[in-house]
Amino acid sequence: MKFCAIFILFIILAINGYDCKIVQFIFGDSLSDVGNNKNLPRSLATANLPFYGIDFGNGLPNGRFTNGRTVSDIIGDKIGLPRPVAFLDPTMNEDVILENGVNYASGGGGILNETGGYFIQRFSLWKQIELFQGTQDVVVAKIGKKEADKFFQDARYVVALGSNDFINNYLMPVYSDSWKYNDQTFVDYLMETLESQLKMLHSLGARKLMVFGLGPMGCIPLQRALSLDGNCQNKASNLAKKFNKAATTMLLDLEAKLPNASYRFGEAYDLVNDVITNPKKYGFDNSDSPCCSFYRIRPALTCIPASTLCKDRSKYVFWDEYHPTDKANELVANILIKRFDFMRSDDGTSHAPSPAPAISPSPDTN
Repeated sequence: MKFCAIFILFIILAINGYDCKIVQFIFGDSLSDVGNNKNLPRSLATANLPFYGIDFGNGLPNGRFTNGRTVSDIIGDKIGLPRPVAFLDPTMNEDVILENGVNYASGGGGILNETGGYFIQRFSLWKQIELFQGTQDVVVAKIGKKEADKFFQDARYVVALGSNDFINNYLMPVYSDSWKYNDQTFVDYLMETLESQLKMLHSLGARKLMVFGLGPMGCIPLQRALSLDGNCQNKASNLAKKFNKAATTMLLDLEAKLPNASYRFGEAYDLVNDVITNPKKYGFDNSDSPCCSFYRIRPALTCIPASTLCKDRSKYVFWDEYHPTDKANELVANILIKRFDFMRSDDGTSHAPSPAPAISPSPDTN
């Protein structure tokens, strides 16, 4: 009897194929990393210590570079897509890929291979695409070429990198790119590279894809701390604008050229800039310094157990010197969802819950 049931199931699968879910594949940096760098033993870009993750799940560090959820977490939850598992997560296997998708994002990673070199270990976008190719091989072996092609073409794709190419490359004199290029030629170099990478992803099945734009990089706490007057550094923010403008044009051109491509540019520069300029308008009290800091020593660079936390994390735009808080990520995610509905896995009517975390009291307050 048991043999007959298994045989019948085999026949059904042979006739109808696998009923694969629509999942996400995410390529990104620390703004999207959900645990890859945590499993890179030599990486200097990690979120492995308290108080990272304090408002997520059990409150322990999980590899996310924030106190709670990433923008990608929130968007996926709200449009009905499962949260992709980190590529290096110990539970990763064929069934996890088919059920949840994969997140390849890596803190310190960039569009360019040379970006973030002093972090020692990180996945550049080229490396992440190489890992995605390996994922495809595993899925093809599991369900066959025909079903695998459909699975990957139905999936949703997010590419969210670029800030490190400026902050941890072009704007730092230790990197040769800082003196080989000027502002415009460096942006051109990024666009040429990103275009090649997106074409590669299309050849691998990516049809519905969103590229996240850059925010006002010159206004993150780190850049303010490095300025003489504590104000935003206009050069970095202007580079973000150049990147966003060039990427918008490039994506429109690619969408017109590539068969069945539905490519979007998810930009929220103006929103984030307004949040930083007028924080109280959005329910924040602080938009120029990190919630997690090492007393009055700036820049603190990372959040550690010896750090002190702000009294109310929901009132701060920034969690550490680089990364937004869960509350700020939720604001950006909601705007992107309103602007771009095409990432949904359904007809656009369902809303999977994405509850904001309950903010627990800070162990130490300042």
